[in-house]
Amino acid sequence: MELASFLDYLKQDHSFISNVTYWGVRKSLDARYSSIPGELHEELKRFLDGAGIQGLYTHQAEAYRAVSCGKDVVITTPTASGKSLAYNLPVLHGLLKDRDAKAIYLFPTKALSQDQVKMLGEFTLPDVRLYIYDGDTPSSIRVSARKNGRLIVTNPDMLHAGILPNHPKWMKIFDGLKYIVIDELHTYRGVFGSHLAHIIQRLLRIARFYNSKPVFIASSATIENPDELFYKITGKKPAVITECGAPTGEKHYIIYNPPIVNPEQGIRRGVVLESYKVAGRFIKNGSATIVFARSRLNTEIILSYLKKWIPERSGRIAGYRGGYLPNERRKIEQDLKRGDLLAIVSTNALELGIDIGSLDVSIMAGYPGSVSSFHQQAGRSGRKEDVSVSVLVCSNSPLDQYIAGHPEYLMEKNPEAALINPSNVFILVDQVKCAAFELPFKREETFGMEEVSDILLYLEDREVLHKEGDVFHWQERSYPAENVSIRSADIGNFVIVAIEEGKKRVIGEVDRASVPVLLYENAVYIHGSQQYIVVKLDWDKQVAYVERSTVNYYTDAKTKTDIKILENNREEELGTYKAYLSDVLVRTVAVKYKKIKFGSHENIGFGDIN
Repeated sequence: MELASFLDYLKQDHSFISNVTYWGVRKSLDARYSSIPGELHEELKRFLDGAGIQGLYTHQAEAYRAVSCGKDVVITTPTASGKSLAYNLPVLHGLLKDRDAKAIYLFPTKALSQDQVKMLGEFTLPDVRLYIYDGDTPSSIRVSARKNGRLIVTNPDMLHAGILPNHPKWMKIFDGLKYIVIDELHTYRGVFGSHLAHIIQRLLRIARFYNSKPVFIASSATIENPDELFYKITGKKPAVITECGAPTGEKHYIIYNPPIVNPEQGIRRGVVLESYKVAGRFIKNGSATIVFARSRLNTEIILSYLKKWIPERSGRIAGYRGGYLPNERRKIEQDLKRGDLLAIVSTNALELGIDIGSLDVSIMAGYPGSVSSFHQQAGRSGRKEDVSVSVLVCSNSPLDQYIAGHPEYLMEKNPEAALINPSNVFILVDQVKCAAFELPFKREETFGMEEVSDILLYLEDREVLHKEGDVFHWQERSYPAENVSIRSADIGNFVIVAIEEGKKRVIGEVDRASVPVLLYENAVYIHGSQQYIVVKLDWDKQVAYVERSTVNYYTDAKTKTDIKILENNREEELGTYKAYLSDVLVRTVAVKYKKIKFGSHENIGFGDIN
């Protein structure tokens, strides 16, 4: 059944519509075009013609004009609106016109980098030597990238620890660096974004050393403060492009509140059970569907339920989350893009703009935590001009229940601001160390927008830097960037090894912070809907050993969190309440685990976590 007809059917189905608290429709919009710039390089015109592109969307043309005039630009149009072409055209045009020009593209994940390399490869431009530079790049390719590369696709981690500290080896790139592209700008918030702001300032210090003045181009999901975030990260004020010229199909937004199962306590049916049933209806109809779960565990449980409920299509339903091995994730991405998969259950790992083809339905198993994430996940369906639908299945949490009763909170509220704090002294000191290793600091030199003279004197006092005249030089033998994690305080993952018939096979990996709640001994670890029991956890070697299992339950760790207020820095009266800005110590410990029976979700036992 066509999706539009199936949606009409659901409106008449009492078992579905009785739980719907909101059903809104965004009408389709026609594309708005601008002509292809006459001065655009002939090779790019031939590519556009071969791809059947007779005109640019208005926001693509606006971005091209701004970059061509030397302006820094941030593009904040919706998902699947052609933002990649908006920055690729001016950059590739510049590289083709000036054979000495170079560009660096930054993506927050390897998957996005791989996606972009495939897209750039379609241009088939032999004069623009393209290289991907990440942790998987072989040594021989790295050497070639440094010597011959004109467009380097990388991520902040490799820029921070691989490229900038070794900038003399990358002299050919920095000598003619003309463009820097930052994709998915909105993801750079908190610790990660604060580190990136300093990494960009390190890059600019080095670019100035080689007499380069690159233009910045950023793309972002819709957030409240794209210009402010761009400025805090780059130190430059951008031209902001928000008006989208791409076409959109008719989009349905549904807020679904599961039925009450305990009237006395007002408890509704669990979000996991209800989400897989809602998703299953669309999958049985043949609609290409993505389900977003709030955790890795819920991802695997929903996946297991769907495969069991729809056995005839179980081979076309897959999971996707952190912890899967890189080659496994790449295959899933390719299968999804080709249409080999009908449905996928994912954490927010697929919230970002990886090209996963055209999907009809996006389902959120619980509110994703922010208005911005809601629209990102909703935007993963309807990536062409056809009818699409996004369903939010509410959990029992107070916030989800508020949204169920106040849909305007989602549908009318502007997305949140992306906040960073580059002035955080711990982050700033670490990044000043990295910058000093790369190039000496002058006494009165600022670091981006930060005054760092006191930090330089502090590092001199600690014998990290050595002062000669008014210049501070690095004097330690250590390599500072390798000891600075820019995404979190933890460094290193645990490897998951399956023991099968006496043989050992690596099946996945988990970040250190998640180990206490996922890989404790006797935990049921689920991978691709296959169950395993954790038989041994080796903290020293960072390895968890697991064996296949067919138990009728899964395990769920329970944590205890203690919050200790160290110091109150500021307080403010808010009506009858007081708000405090304080330094706090937060300690979370996994203490017990529950055994939850598949299907009924009843608690059938528990155990202690050592």
